Amino acid sequence: MNTRFLETFVTLAELRNYRATARALHATAAAISQRIRGLEDELRTELIDRGSKEFRLTAQGEYLLGHARTVLHAVASLKAAAQQDNPVQGQLRLGVIETVVHSWLAGAMSLLTERYPALEVALTVDVSRVLHQRLLEGDVDMIVRVDSVEHSDLQTTALALYPVRWIARHDLLDSRDGLIRQVLARPILTFERGTAPQRALEDTLLRLAQQENLPFSQVRMTCSPSVAAMVQLVRDGYGVAAIPALFVQQALSSGEFVELALEAPLPPIIVSLCHRHDADLRIISAVQTLRDSCRAYAERVNPQWMEWLG
Repeated sequence: MNTRFLETFVTLAELRNYRATARALHATAAAISQRIRGLEDELRTELIDRGSKEFRLTAQGEYLLGHARTVLHAVASLKAAAQQDNPVQGQLRLGVIETVVHSWLAGAMSLLTERYPALEVALTVDVSRVLHQRLLEGDVDMIVRVDSVEHSDLQTTALALYPVRWIARHDLLDSRDGLIRQVLARPILTFERGTAPQRALEDTLLRLAQQENLPFSQVRMTCSPSVAAMVQLVRDGYGVAAIPALFVQQALSSGEFVELALEAPLPPIIVSLCHRHDADLRIISAVQTLRDSCRAYAERVNPQWMEWLG
């Protein structure tokens, strides 16, 4: 649609005179009339009541006038945004889970600074359910969380998959026999209660306890939102962790930790990026930067530890 025709229609509706409209738009009265006819043909409706002695819009013209003003305002906003020298500036309120802190967050922050030096990032680290609620309440602009939750106001994109493994200190268990019973006899470290990884682990432990004819009440889970705390507890010989191997890759490579060959696979952690549908250019630009950073990190590490999905 030719926005010049819309501008002509709105101006004519305000001035209520073809000659005055022609002077205002630096055109001839014939050109103004031709534009109105062209707009009517495109919309397939009459906008001007030509049977009236005085200038008057038709009922449909009155109805469409507000829509025409809205379109012109949107076009003006689009042009203004496109002409800004540095539209990506101000504060970006970013919320992430600790899984991201221990993987690609540092690279994402550096890339944001490199691309948008006028952007100030206010970082929040919390669990997924808290970040999700803060996003809905408008306290943060975008979040990176575990899994995704369908919501009419939010747009969610899966970024990466983190395989979860059974991890223990190398000398904690006797791997000769009865490995499942040995694991179930120890505290099992996992993420905060109520999270997708914790619920999946609980289901797996229930099946293992039934398989070994053990009361599930004897199985102990230690839930923590802190990856660093879980890794330290494994290092101290407290128990077995069900966490992504990515978090302990150095300890696995050195032999300090081992991955247990337990025939009880755990579902991976899927990390997603969420923002509101009405996000502005500042947020959309940051979304693309975080996607680029996450992908670059995934391409550098062992695909058994992290897989790019976005």
